[in-house]
Amino acid sequence: MKTSLYHIQLNVSDAKKSLPFYKELFAYLEYKIIDESPEHIGASNGTIDFWIIETETAHKPAGFNRKNTGINHLAFNVGSKENVDKFCEEFLKVRGTPILYDSPKIFPEYSPDYYAVYFEDPDRIKLEVMYK
Repeated sequence: MKTSLYHIQLNVSDAKKSLPFYKELFAYLEYKIIDESPEHIGASNGTIDFWIIETETAHKPAGFNRKNTGINHLAFNVGSKENVDKFCEEFLKVRGTPILYDSPKIFPEYSPDYYAVYFEDPDRIKLEVMYK
C-alpha cells in the first residue's frame, strides 16, 4: 500500500509566541492558512497540512526536548541551493532568528549535495530548509 504524509500536528507551549512565528514561516514557504483561532492554526500547501496547536495546560510542564523520544526536527525541501540562501537572508536574518551549526552549508554526512540551514521555533523545535 502506497501512502503519503497528509498532516503533522505540532503542539506548542505558548500560542501567542508560536502562532505568529509559524504564520510568517508558512506564508514565506507559500502555505495558506486554512483554519485558525487564538489557540491554533492550520496551514496547507495543497499536499501536506500542518496544525500548530497550543499544548493543553496539564501537559505543559513536561516541555519539549528534541533529544527525547518523539520528533527531532522538520525539514522543508526547496528547489535550489539559492532558495536556501534566500530564505536565510529574507526570513531568518531579517527576524533575528538564530541560525544553528554555522549553516547554511553542505552537510556531506547526509549526501554530497545536501545543503541546509537549521534554526528553531520559539519552543526550540528544530526546523530546517534544505535542498538536495
